[in-house]
Amino acid sequence: MTFLEASLQSLKDYLGGGPDGGTVFFDKAFVSALEPELRAILQLCARLNQDSSLMHQLNAAADPENSNPLLYKAEHFFLSDFIRMYAELQPKATEKSQFVLAYYYDALRNDHFADPRETAALNLLVTEKTFADRVEKIRRENDLMPPKAKRPAYFLTAHEDAGLTETALKHYANFIQSAFDLQFKKQEDREAFFELEKAHSKVASKHVKPVAEADSLEKAMAELNQLIGLKAVKADVSELVNLLAIQKKRTAKGLKNAEFSLHTVFLGPPGTGKTSVARLLSRIFKHLGYLSQGQCYETDREGLVAGYVGQTAAKVDKVVNESLGGVLFIDEAYALTQNTTGSDYGSEAVNTLLKRMEDHRDDFAVVVAGYTEPMKEFITSNPGLRSRFNRYFYFDHFQPAELVEIFESFCKQSDFILTADAREKLADTFELLYSHKDDHFGNARLARNLFEKCIQLQANRLVKIAKPGQKALKTLEEKDIPEPKDTLEDMQLISGTV
Repeated sequence: MTFLEASLQSLKDYLGGGPDGGTVFFDKAFVSALEPELRAILQLCARLNQDSSLMHQLNAAADPENSNPLLYKAEHFFLSDFIRMYAELQPKATEKSQFVLAYYYDALRNDHFADPRETAALNLLVTEKTFADRVEKIRRENDLMPPKAKRPAYFLTAHEDAGLTETALKHYANFIQSAFDLQFKKQEDREAFFELEKAHSKVASKHVKPVAEADSLEKAMAELNQLIGLKAVKADVSELVNLLAIQKKRTAKGLKNAEFSLHTVFLGPPGTGKTSVARLLSRIFKHLGYLSQGQCYETDREGLVAGYVGQTAAKVDKVVNESLGGVLFIDEAYALTQNTTGSDYGSEAVNTLLKRMEDHRDDFAVVVAGYTEPMKEFITSNPGLRSRFNRYFYFDHFQPAELVEIFESFCKQSDFILTADAREKLADTFELLYSHKDDHFGNARLARNLFEKCIQLQANRLVKIAKPGQKALKTLEEKDIPEPKDTLEDMQLISGTV
């Protein structure tokens, strides 16, 4: 027997029958309207419980010690959040508020829904002192929030899924309206109540690359020119900078300018510096006066597309909001229109993004990147994409000598040096790998993987020496470089060509 059932039965036993009138705090229509809202929450919980990553994240937030990573389910976290809302608004609480919290508890924990035919008895029940005491017990026993210093704002908003956050907020607003007859008149009022800025400040920092205060156009251009290879891209960026600078001077003189877009397509294989150049472009656009902030927000299909109907648009809106004034960099953007999951959520993401690009065309730039042919298909898949993206940068594979330079840059960053024999073997390795490259050739990522393999081989060699000196610890010898043919086999295994 559930909480409300047991409470009603006790009341009827006490009265010796049904209630006779009394104060009406809520009517039959009100009780009836709560059921579909709670069934929608339960359906959402059933989907969320299948997301083990999210469940681990929520459980870790409730229990920082993480003694049982899957102790609680989505229903527990929703109920805990509703309890916290109740606590925040308790000075405004009424008998109706207590009933709503009790109903939510019964539905989320017991899958039980109050019978509207019992509305008269329920109105009498909430006037009983024992009922208020039992509601307080529900609050105490189902509040999962850890100590204040460590707790999130609300469980179902303290994560990266903007679509889920927006859906949860709608259910939260419905609870507050039902329990307290309160509505948020302004967006900022809702955000302040749920501490959304606080909840997402850490999330945003993982994706956004801000601009340092001491940065300048000269510094950004110098860093661009210091990148290894990318001769064609550097020339394209320099020409774009010249165009933008002259456009600004023409505007200052009162002259008209032809309309142009900052939105850009990066075409080329992985590991060729596309992300690095996108970060530099965001800074360059800022220093030229075309973007107000210059931050670079980096994402992909997973960061834009949600798994549930209606959530993708909210997820895109959240990403765009954090990108305004800067560059939104979307890697492997062609995945948005490849319908990889059997749904059309990718198209929803594209259409939402196009609208936001139009709404904020004066202070927002989008850079989409990926393999050349899939990206061309992506751009031509939607008339809106074709009209907004008319600037293309082509990233080529790094040459073997450039890959050696990249490898040596990793060495320099980590206090390693190469012997002459090691460098020669490394050059032979990259010549062989380059001769067998395909569209999935890893470029700088391949160099990074090989560097890490060499460090491991050096460690295996040095561990046999009792007291290796500083020079030995920092030197990569010829024997620390894997045989070229072995590295080729590893590359082909990873790419699936053997």
